[in-house]
Amino acid sequence: MTVERVTDASAAATAAALAPVLIDAVASGASVGWVEPPTPEEATAWWSALFGDPAAETWVAGDGERALGTITLVRASKRNGPHRAEVVKLMVHRDARGRGIAPALMAELEEYAAAAGLNLLVLDTETGSLAESLYTRWGWQTVGGIPDYAISPSGALGGTTIMYKRLRLEAGERAR
Repeated sequence: MTVERVTDASAAATAAALAPVLIDAVASGASVGWVEPPTPEEATAWWSALFGDPAAETWVAGDGERALGTITLVRASKRNGPHRAEVVKLMVHRDARGRGIAPALMAELEEYAAAAGLNLLVLDTETGSLAESLYTRWGWQTVGGIPDYAISPSGALGGTTIMYKRLRLEAGERAR
């Protein structure tokens, strides 16, 4: 398995390669912003738009044949937040789960964030989900939850849990 950051040169091919990952995540009930699975064209367009956001950095895990998972870091746009970013869209295709892809993606993102001078990461995740327990295991702290935050594919309302993780700064280093 390899983990690579999406570049301008790789964005178009990567958007198409990640379409099946997004479709599978939604079809398996993941709370990633969609109620029904998008078409391959919709998914590709969505990834292309994300890759066009200058505040976003995305990584893709693959096996040489196909994309297996992804994660994105979105830097804060506020002037008082150059030290923080949001983690979004950690997804691993069902066929590839249990192979260490999610922790590898998160480790790559956290290493990049720390090297870039970020020292605070935030995210939200479906309350009670496997993802929530994974984030806790990986050292994320829970701030609280918001009930009835998102509509699931079944039509039920579900909550979201807000979490954060502080990244260590080297002695004497200041947040940028």
